[in-house]
Amino acid sequence: QVQLVESGGGLVQAGGSLRLSCAASRRTFRNYVMGWFRQAPGKERESVAAISWSGSTFYADSVKGRFTISRDYVKNTVALQMNNLKAEDTAVYYCAADPTWPMTTTWGDYWGQGTQVTVSS
Repeated sequence: QVQLVESGGGLVQAGGSLRLSCAASRRTFRNYVMGWFRQAPGKERESVAAISWSGSTFYADSVKGRFTISRDYVKNTVALQMNNLKAEDTAVYYCAADPTWPMTTTWGDYWGQGTQVTVSS
């Protein structure tokens, strides 16, 4: 069974930084687009960033210039570097994988369990 395991969430003050990491099985990682989503209380889940197998990237407008997605084919991980965090970035962040690029409304064959990010203002 394919597994995605996130880590790196936590509590940080506004303006600070966090780095999320997602460890994926080899089968998933090499053949799939990897993405990060988030869901805040009372809100719908939204896409944050994604990176294709060739390195093409997508960022939501709300995080452009602050977040950076990257992937490591040796370690089979995908990371989300989050800088200049704002209170509105508070959410549960999920790692996901899907073979489709660009992303669609039904994107996401596999999902991690999520990691909480809380930004205090």
